[in-house]
Amino acid sequence: MPNTVIVTREEPIAVVQINRPEVRNALNDEVMSELVAATRRLDDDEAIRCIVITGDEKAFCAGADIKEEFVKATPVSMLAHDLTSQWEALRHIRTPLVAAVSGYALGGGCELAMICDVIVASETARFGQPEINLGIIPGAGGTQRLTRAVGKYVANEIILTGRFVSAAEAKAIGLAAQVYPAATWLEDAKALARTIAEKPPVAARLATEAVDLAWNSTLDAGLEFERKAFYLLFATEDKKEGVDAFVNKRKAVFKGK
Repeated sequence: MPNTVIVTREEPIAVVQINRPEVRNALNDEVMSELVAATRRLDDDEAIRCIVITGDEKAFCAGADIKEEFVKATPVSMLAHDLTSQWEALRHIRTPLVAAVSGYALGGGCELAMICDVIVASETARFGQPEINLGIIPGAGGTQRLTRAVGKYVANEIILTGRFVSAAEAKAIGLAAQVYPAATWLEDAKALARTIAEKPPVAARLATEAVDLAWNSTLDAGLEFERKAFYLLFATEDKKEGVDAFVNKRKAVFKGK
């Protein structure tokens, strides 16, 4: 049987690809476990400074494997399943995560993209939270992260109708950072990841933490974290390197120290 998650190292980046094309890369226990394990290993690898999560050209991830996960599910079995721990593990990956979306990113697939730090899309991408059509609602952060990304009224309209959102609309409403041509979407996403990977790793990690805090806390708490992180970075070798490179008009080489 093929691996459900394939990891390709292209230092200083890595690509983590969901590999269940027969079911449009739908999520099940095996996929989630492998996804968490792969990203954790890469997160501990100093040679990897940005991680791209993707699927294939037809589907980033079409959501949960409904036949496998939902048909016989009960409240007790869902509680015992403890999906929250897997999603929380992904949320706490420190290395910047780029979701490279082509084709469908629906339900859990849309939620997986939103757990990443940056979402970029092929012009073929289609986002959505169609759980309402199954008599349920998003259960892995969709109601919360989508609302924070696009606002209450747009989020409600998308979730209550279950409609799909095009790549162009996703960018217009703030759900995607960039839209790339269908012919080059993955290479473009990797180029973005390499740009991120060139930046000082400690600063990059603190930046994503600060932005996440803007979602999850008050303005005062976010400002306090930002200020302390800003001061802390003045103790790093990368800060000295960045300033010296700027003053001497050369390219900085960051070491993550």
